[in-house]
Order: sequence, then C-alpha cells, then structure tokens
Amino acid sequence: MARFGFRFNSCVLAACVLGASASFADVKLPAVISDNMVLQKTAKAPIWGWATPGEKVTVQFNEQKASATADEKGAWRVVLDTSKEPATASELVVTGNNVLTVKNVLVGEVWLASGQSNMEFQVQRGKDAAAEIAAGDYPEIRQFHAAYVKALEPQADVSGKWEVCSPKTVGGFSAVGYYFVRALHQELKVPMGLVHTSWGGTPAEAWTSAEGLAYDPQIKAVIERNIATQGKNSTEAFANYRKDVLAYDEKEYPKDPGNTGFEKGWAKSDFDDATWKTMKCPTAWENAGMPDFDGTVWFRKTIDLPTGLEGKDLTLSLGAVDDFDTTYVNGEQVGATGTEVDQYWAAKRKYKVSAKLLKAGKNVIAVRVFDHGGNGGMMGPATEMNMGVGHETVDLSGDWQYVVEKQVPTYKPSGAVRPTPPGVDQNSPTVLYNAMLHPLMPYAIAGAIWYQGESNAGRAYAYRTLFPAMITDWRTKWGQGDFPFYFVQLANFTAVLPQPGESDWAELREAQQITLKLPNTGTAVIIDIGEANDIHPKNKQDVGKRLALNALAKTYGKKVEYSGPAYESMKIEGGKVRLTFSHTTGGMSAGMPGVGRDKTPALKGFAICGADHKFVWADATIDGDTVVVSSPDVAEPVAVRYAWANNPVCNLYNSVGLPASPFRTDEFPGKTAPKPAASVPAATQAK
Repeated sequence: MARFGFRFNSCVLAACVLGASASFADVKLPAVISDNMVLQKTAKAPIWGWATPGEKVTVQFNEQKASATADEKGAWRVVLDTSKEPATASELVVTGNNVLTVKNVLVGEVWLASGQSNMEFQVQRGKDAAAEIAAGDYPEIRQFHAAYVKALEPQADVSGKWEVCSPKTVGGFSAVGYYFVRALHQELKVPMGLVHTSWGGTPAEAWTSAEGLAYDPQIKAVIERNIATQGKNSTEAFANYRKDVLAYDEKEYPKDPGNTGFEKGWAKSDFDDATWKTMKCPTAWENAGMPDFDGTVWFRKTIDLPTGLEGKDLTLSLGAVDDFDTTYVNGEQVGATGTEVDQYWAAKRKYKVSAKLLKAGKNVIAVRVFDHGGNGGMMGPATEMNMGVGHETVDLSGDWQYVVEKQVPTYKPSGAVRPTPPGVDQNSPTVLYNAMLHPLMPYAIAGAIWYQGESNAGRAYAYRTLFPAMITDWRTKWGQGDFPFYFVQLANFTAVLPQPGESDWAELREAQQITLKLPNTGTAVIIDIGEANDIHPKNKQDVGKRLALNALAKTYGKKVEYSGPAYESMKIEGGKVRLTFSHTTGGMSAGMPGVGRDKTPALKGFAICGADHKFVWADATIDGDTVVVSSPDVAEPVAVRYAWANNPVCNLYNSVGLPASPFRTDEFPGKTAPKPAASVPAATQAK
C-alpha cells in the first residue's frame, strides 16, 4: 500500500533524557557507537557516552588512547584522530569502572540519510529487488537505522544497530541510501557507513530544532503550545481515537474476500503444495512475477525443527507483512495483524508458538497475506524471518510455496483523512529532530543526503525559507561546519495535464533549487523517473547514482558531471526567447542520449506567455548551449516555463544523460504564494 502520511507510536513521547539526572554505575555508549560501526576518516572523530560523575574514562582505538572525566551530569567525550587509521576492522575499547569493547569497527566515509518515505523506502520494495539483494554482498558497507521515535525535548540517545551489508540484510536498507553509498564505495574503494534516520509522511519542520524554527512566530507558538499541553492527554482521549480509527478503517478499506484457503486445508501440515509456485521471501510480490496484484495470497514453508528446539515454546518472527496476515503453524492459527495495529503494513510480526503445536521433524508454517493497494507480500527483512528461542533459530527467509486465493480491485481511498492521535504526532515541529537526529550528534559524518518535500508541497513558498533554515540548523548543531548536503528534487507524480497550469509540486522543486544558494549543497533531479500512480517510484538506483555524482564531484574532487542542463538566463529576440544553460556537457539533446530517440526529436515541456500571463505550449529548438522558444500564439513573449507541472512531459538532457531541472523565468505569484491582504476601507481603518 502507498504510504504517505500516517505513522503513530503511542509510547515515543516518554522523556528519557540520559545524563540530566541519572546516575551511572557503569560506562555506557550511545547506540550509534556499537559493533560493526564505521567511523568517519577525520582528525576529529568524537566518541562519547555516560558514566558516574567524576569517573575517568579511557578510549583506545588501535594505538590511540584518549581519556576524559565524566562531568557532573555523567557525560564524557573524547576525540580520536582517524585520519591515518587503516580501513581494516579493529576494536574500540572503552574503560571506566567497567570495560566495553566495540567490535568490527571500520574507518571510511559516513553519510547521514534522512527524509520521509522515499528515503525510508527499502531495497526489497524497489526495482529489480531480487537481483539487487542477491548481489548485495558488500561487507564494508554498513547501515545504522534509527528507531521511529518522537520527543518534545532533545534526547541523548536513540535505539538502533549497525548492520553489515549482505544478501541477508540489504533488503531492509534504505534504497536511496544504499545505492548512494554503493556508488561511492565502488568508486572510492573505502568502507562506507550509512546513518539512516527517516519517517514517512513527515514535514521538514519536524526535523528542525526549536532554535532553527525561531524565525517563524507561528511555528514557535505551536512548539510552545505542544510543550505546555504535553502530558494532559487522558486515557479516554486515546480510547476515542482508537474508536475513530477503527470506524475509519471499517468504512474506507475493502473487506478481505474470505478465508477459503483455510477451508481447503491450505494451512494444514499434511496438505500437498507441490503444484504451488515458489517465491523467494522477503520481497514484494510485485517484484516476483505478480505486478499490480492486490488481494489474497497464501504462503507455505516446511521446516525441519532442530532437536534443540523440540518441546519448547518458540517465537515465530516474519518481519513486516504488507498489509494484513493470518499465520498458522501445523494448521493452528498462532497470530494475525489487522487494522487495529498502527502501521500494520510495516509492523514486525512476532507470534508465540506453543510447544504443543510442534512436532519432531517437519513442521509447516502457513501465512495468508491480504493486500489492498500498492506493494504486497512478506517484506521482512530476512534477518527478522525466523522461528526459535534465544540464539537458536530456524531461518525462514528464502523459498516459500504460494498460491493466489483471490484478486481484488486496487484500493482507491475516498480522500477522507484518517484520524490522528490526540496530542503531538510525528509531524509536529521539532519532534523528530529531538528524538531521531539530535541523539546522533556529534557522530562524525562526511555529509548528509535528504529526500523529502512531498509533505511540504502545499506550503511550497514557505519551504523557500524552511528548507535552508533546516540545513543551517543541522550544520550549526552538528558543529562540523558547512558539511555537504545533497538532496533529491521531487519526482514527477500524478496525472499528466493537457495544458500548462500552476503546480504546488513545481513550486516545491523551485524552493529546492533556491536552496542551492547555500554553500556545499547539490541536488539530484529525477523528473524523468517518477511514476504517475505511485508517490514512491521504484527506481531508486538512479536516485542514488545521481546523488553520488554530486558527492564525487563536490566532496571527493572527481572530474564527473553531476548536473543536467541548468537554466541561467533569458533574452527576448523579437517573438522568440533564447534561454542559456550551464552544465551542457557534450551538448544538449531532446531525450536521453542513446535511448530510442528519433533522428530529429522535438523538445517537450516548454510553455510561453505574453503580458496576459496565460501560458501555452511552445515550440523549442536547441541551438548550441541555448534553447530558442516561441509560439505563433504569443507575438510578444515575456516569460518561459519548463516542466512546470506535478508530472510534466519533458525531455531536455545533456550528453551524459542527466535531465534538466524544471524552472521558470517569471516570478508571478504561484499556487502557494502568500495571498495579499484584503484592502480595508479607510472608514474602517479610522475606527
């Protein structure tokens, strides 16, 4: 199912600020400093944590030693010089009243990846997922994924762990983040760390600190109100919220078409599934031979129960199942997840299996999956698909037998708004900065990548101020100067419109382009790889590659082109407009070079207007590093726009296959620009 706005965790507002009042008998490290981590290669790599006030703490990494004394709140910090450390795996040892050993530590390049659902989007959901997962054997690439949590005050830690990239784990990696660091790893030949902290459907103000938002009196007032009212939500309010959510789901979601598979014995251990097809899980079934399928699919897997697990109560873990599941072991239901669970499409399934249901030797797990829109199936990741107890488990990833029970029409919501929880949610100003970003500071990074904007499109004009304010805020709080910040421009989305018009998504892209005025920034233009019917386009490979071109050129000094044609200036020549571009490397073309183009293709996506500001489609031709635009309907042109729509049909590229960014030459008030205040009669003013 397409996810674009709702997530909720009722417990994440609990204050858990370490160090302010706690006492520490033992040295403790933040979650991001843990086994399998990648340290940034720099002269100043902070290592920090907590201990008993006054306790001396020593950190040793290879031949380096650094010591610090915990302050009155128990906080301590040292700085290591990793600039000359080898890339080979090492141990980091922290000694105080106790000794902590962080194992399998690499030194390389560390990038922060953040944003909303398109950054959150996993490899296993994307284009060519099965092949990418199978090829994902990169032990020198690691990802730390911060847990979903929100808070009204800056927190000291956030849960998460570093995972080594392998076919078992890469399916759960951020797809954009993975393809970005993979491209860098392949070019630079050094270890890569990806610190991933994102949350679907969230606006930029949720990722900005209170200080960073102080410029806006309205947002500042919201922050103050949230803090003032926190803790006043009653049990009754949450009960009413749950009631409203269930009523919404009952009305909006199509009913599961039945459980005929159970009646046919598909859950039973003695059923013969030899004629069923095979699917490697975890994966979205859209990537496994079932494109555009919504409905019910049964999965079965036969396992051999090891002797050590016989006679024990076990835990069956499936990871995420999109959207709903009913799960059986040897014909008996052991669990199910439906709309009563928030984030049901991403909820990690864990079901208790009584020893009485199990038998020596072969046992059968059957999972009935119902999906009513978007991707469906058992999504994993593979590391969370197992059955057992403690460290003794049976791996459930890999081949599953499957059969279709019933296909249903694709879910199309009515447009009603799903109820939101009382109090503060993840979209509130500062709450994700406080809980999911602040705890990662001051971990040394090479830079940051960002994919967000969909949730701010309706306020695109305000994003002109908000987005650069957020970037500046991060840089200020991190204390590493103007570190590189590369972001993804919004992809093309929604229906193609027949005539030129206004577009909030185009205005958001413009706000992103304006943000390039900040130093050390760059953008990946993906106006050509979106999907009209899916806000989460599956081609994340090219997104990661285009971000990586920015990093290779601007951060690592490689001689590569990182941008498509970029509008520079316009000149009116009679009834025509000549547009000048930079980044025309090798010349410009209509259509991506070498991809099935005609000999004389026409440029598309240009519109022109006269003094009436009414845009019409224009004729456009390439002339060197310029494009000449005209229309027989506009004798005296004043402005030109290119790709100015949610989902424009456009095809201007340079010779390296990078698309031109959408732009306009005018500054006419747009769809999201502030409306001028209504005039007030003089008599009223006098009163």
